[in-house]
Amino acid sequence: MRSSAARRVRLLLCAIPLLAAALLLGAAPASAHAALLGSDPKKDSVVDTAPERVTLTFSEDVGLSKGSLKVLDPDGRRADNGEERGLGQDRYAVGLHAGLGDGTYTVTYQVVSADSHPVAGAFTFSIGAPSKTKVALAETTAGGGPVGTLYGIARYISYAGFVLLAGAGAFLLACWQGGAAVRPLQRLVVGGWLTLTAGTLLQLLLRGAYTTTGAFGDVLDLSLMGEVLQTKSGAALVSRLLLLATAALFIAVLFGAFVRRGEEGQADARKDLAFGLTGGGAIVAAGIASTWAMAEHASTGIQTGIAMPVDVLHLLAVATWLGGLAALLTALYTAPELPASAVRRFSPIAFGSVVVLVATGTYQSWRQVGTWSALTGTDYGRLLLVKIALVALLLGAAWFSRRWTGRLTSASAATAGTDGADGSVKGAEESAALAEEAPRTDDSGADGPGTAAADRTEAVGRTEDADRTDSPDPAEAVGRTDSTDPAEAAGPAVAVAPERAAQLARQRRAVAVARSKRVRDADPHRARLRRSVLVEAGVAVVLLAVATALSATEPARTAEQSAAAGGTGGGPTDGQPLSVTLPYDTGGKDGRGQVQLELDPGRTGGNELHAYARTSDGGPADLPELKLAFTLKAKDLGPLAVTPERVVAGHWTAEGVQLPVAGDWRVAVTVRTSDIDQITVYKTMKIG
Repeated sequence: MRSSAARRVRLLLCAIPLLAAALLLGAAPASAHAALLGSDPKKDSVVDTAPERVTLTFSEDVGLSKGSLKVLDPDGRRADNGEERGLGQDRYAVGLHAGLGDGTYTVTYQVVSADSHPVAGAFTFSIGAPSKTKVALAETTAGGGPVGTLYGIARYISYAGFVLLAGAGAFLLACWQGGAAVRPLQRLVVGGWLTLTAGTLLQLLLRGAYTTTGAFGDVLDLSLMGEVLQTKSGAALVSRLLLLATAALFIAVLFGAFVRRGEEGQADARKDLAFGLTGGGAIVAAGIASTWAMAEHASTGIQTGIAMPVDVLHLLAVATWLGGLAALLTALYTAPELPASAVRRFSPIAFGSVVVLVATGTYQSWRQVGTWSALTGTDYGRLLLVKIALVALLLGAAWFSRRWTGRLTSASAATAGTDGADGSVKGAEESAALAEEAPRTDDSGADGPGTAAADRTEAVGRTEDADRTDSPDPAEAVGRTDSTDPAEAAGPAVAVAPERAAQLARQRRAVAVARSKRVRDADPHRARLRRSVLVEAGVAVVLLAVATALSATEPARTAEQSAAAGGTGGGPTDGQPLSVTLPYDTGGKDGRGQVQLELDPGRTGGNELHAYARTSDGGPADLPELKLAFTLKAKDLGPLAVTPERVVAGHWTAEGVQLPVAGDWRVAVTVRTSDIDQITVYKTMKIG
């Protein structure tokens, strides 16, 4: 029965990566967390003349690498000059070659969002008139395919490893220090460290291919690895590995010096060591949690200064609750003796973790969702609702666990000769001590202290043999062979060999442990507690998988912004250049035409101005002079004169056009077509 229960616990703990794989394999490729909000030229637009550059506007900062932005001509050749640069305010541009011909051009982008997820896409625009294009985009994109799936699994097992490492370690120090000597709990903590380390290394190895080609062949590309190490995500993964090295030292001290001092009865020294381990462990755990906060959702968007420490608290609360739950479940099923006091100590810690979890989760939900409609209208919102339902179910199971905890009867109180606080069996230790004295018999054969000890040991053995006649325990069955030992038949004056004494000590210890477990398992409240905690752990496994999927899903705020922009940068947004067209007629020869003004980004503060003059037949107008002035009558500002510089025939530009206040600005454009033909035309531009 014991082996069957332990097997169920091990299967549940091993289900974490398997469930992650099932969820992630059935999911779509990684969702981008930065959305393309606008472009210049716009998607599917037709421009009269070739632009000097292509500008993309995203919902947040993105990382560029060589070849992140490409423009391909109708024949699939590069039309850009490879000069990529940021323009500020989440805008990025790549320059184009001069003299591009008419036809349809394809813009591709492959960047990394500020929260570490790859963003890829493409759209087209045309110069002069649309045409057929030979451009065929690759099917394998960043963040998708087998590399993306494997990267998602690595993310999940990293979360799971952190939960086991930090949560189980906290349980041992805060709830049951004697459990540090229990092998199953040691394996749980060490397993968490190994899982987190393996997941982090796998992420670091896959990161380059994950954010670029998505091909397995690029996993070992050292140039990509070098680029990864220069990014925020790469720095976070390397920092996590360094902190894990410190965590390894923490584990060594916890299961080494800390356990030895407990066995040697050095209470004061152990107390001081526990204080140091608690403080140092909390710092290391917070540091590891911050490696997620500094590179994912919390590091971008609104209120990052608040969001990042809140995210650290959220992760620590999750680890304390769920990791402590895993340790409690392991102890309930595999530890020889779990004192009721340990369960009662964990109960308020778990409750406090839930309070922190709810508070920080509420803030994170508001920050990432923003509106009630986004809860049901976006993938992020729907996943969040599933997570909330799972948390409610987990709290229901926890309520039953608290109920059985209050009724729990300590097995140590019902078992003679056991020490519940440390999970050890005193009766077995006494038997071992007696057996160790057995070899010390004087050479004359007279009864000495060693012989008396041997007699007492054999007497205990014979008594227990009589008690074990109906015992099904394998350890007890082995003990029944003691009665046929020649040393016993020889009488009390015969000394026991050292090997035999050690064997007797092991048998006595096994018998005492088996009896302790029978008494423990006979407690009905403890059995109910095991079942309720098992349900909690099962729900926690699913909850952790949903939380991981949530971290890989586009936040609801970003999804709504992307939808408002048409999802591909085609619609007008606050990030789009503000464009107006002013027709003019100076009355002279070739005096009719129009001027198109573009203010980029069209907001208060500094703007970049482009003016395009065209004749009545659509060709570029080579005007002798073009001047502008901006006036805001509501604030009595202006006129603010702007004299743009001529770039080529029909194109003028000016940088640093300052419009300090939002409002309806009136722009006056003075056009001169000859020495005597001139006119000023007006248009209102709304600056927000």
